[in-house]
Amino acid sequence: MADAPLHIDYYTDLLCIWAWISQPRINELEQEYGNRIVIQHHYLNIFGNTEKKMQRQWDSKGGIQAFAKHVQASAADYEDSPIHPDLWLKNPPATSAGAHQYIKAVELAYDSERAFNFAYRLRRAFFLEALDISSFDVLNNILEEEKLNDALVHIKNTSALAELMADYNQAQLQNIKGSPSYILNDGRQTLYGNVGYRVLRANVEELLRQPHNEASWC
Repeated sequence: MADAPLHIDYYTDLLCIWAWISQPRINELEQEYGNRIVIQHHYLNIFGNTEKKMQRQWDSKGGIQAFAKHVQASAADYEDSPIHPDLWLKNPPATSAGAHQYIKAVELAYDSERAFNFAYRLRRAFFLEALDISSFDVLNNILEEEKLNDALVHIKNTSALAELMADYNQAQLQNIKGSPSYILNDGRQTLYGNVGYRVLRANVEELLRQPHNEASWC
């Protein structure tokens, strides 16, 4: 009997610059390990209300203009993760929750792979095109472009919202501190923030090697 794949719960907020920077690492991890790992994507309430977040954390530092400058500086060293020069200055989204809800709707209507691809499309729309992905018009247009309109039934009947609330609640129960966060080894290990690929790989390798009847000491 083949060994069960290693399960990784991956928590992000779609508007988080560090999650965007981590995207190539997630892609590389899946390419290197294939069906030896399963990455389950979940979403966090970090940018649930961007106006309040900017007021609370950035008003004394220069407001959203200062935050936009901070984001540009954060991304500057990562050539694999380019961003639009007017990000957060042009069409700043009011919330990440609507985009998260649409991703959950796609997952319910289709499967997790198409939900992941749709999430990646939304990230590109925000980080590369500076589109307002909190706008239902923008979300519906992208949904139509990707031929995923069957997901709309789960928006209308609020089942996607229920799934999103389950993610938000689970993040609180697991004491997830921010985006991105990787939960491994049945919750025994948490990797948080701008984690390099070699660190991710080392943790995955250790868990794939260890005997199934031993708890991890990592």
